[in-house]
Amino acid sequence: MNETSAPPFHAWGTSHLVALGVILAWPFVLAPLARRSRRAEWIIAAILSALLFGNYLAYLAQSRSFGALNWTQMLPLQLCDWALLVVVVASWTHRQRWFEVAYFWGLGGTLQALLTPNLAFGFPDFRFISFFLAHGVIVIGVVLLILVHRLRPTARSIARVFAWTELYFVIAFATDWFTGVNYGFLLHKPEAKTLLNFLSDDRILYLVQMHLLAFGFFAALYLPFFLYDLARPQPRAEVHV
Repeated sequence: MNETSAPPFHAWGTSHLVALGVILAWPFVLAPLARRSRRAEWIIAAILSALLFGNYLAYLAQSRSFGALNWTQMLPLQLCDWALLVVVVASWTHRQRWFEVAYFWGLGGTLQALLTPNLAFGFPDFRFISFFLAHGVIVIGVVLLILVHRLRPTARSIARVFAWTELYFVIAFATDWFTGVNYGFLLHKPEAKTLLNFLSDDRILYLVQMHLLAFGFFAALYLPFFLYDLARPQPRAEVHV
């Protein structure tokens, strides 16, 4: 489908809402299956991993027809690209440290992308399908880890993941500086209407505000667990006479 025949994307239109509904439903469909046996869980992890990597490779194969002119525009340096890899590793290892990065990156960055997509073309254009498949499977993988293995972030997770995010920031910022490609939207705001559009037009202040926004997202994502711990009855201490 060429760009002249591709339907435009409408935020919160029918196709957008259907895609969000499908993504929201699938973790709750897959979780009971994954709990049945280790083999079933491995099969689900393998399918999700294959979807993520297969979709990524398919997008790279189509990237030139979408306007990518050279290799500098095809580097895996969007935060969602890093989240993809982390979610796959977390899905196979079930390690807390991998999970917490997957949780904050997968829901903090990817969830924001799903709600306010930087997307010009709607369903059934390949870019629409690829976008929601990549971001949606990341979210599905994270929620499955919570439902099946009862993994959860802690207060210390915020500091650790923020440090990893700073590493991403440095690498993406340096790459943007040398290539002129807007990885991580660090050079300028995205074309689509997102929360980043409400930030300052001053470059330095814009980058500072991005850090504060990221920390705010991390804090908001931890808040449900903080409130749960706060409301949960504490075990009574034994009294020794």
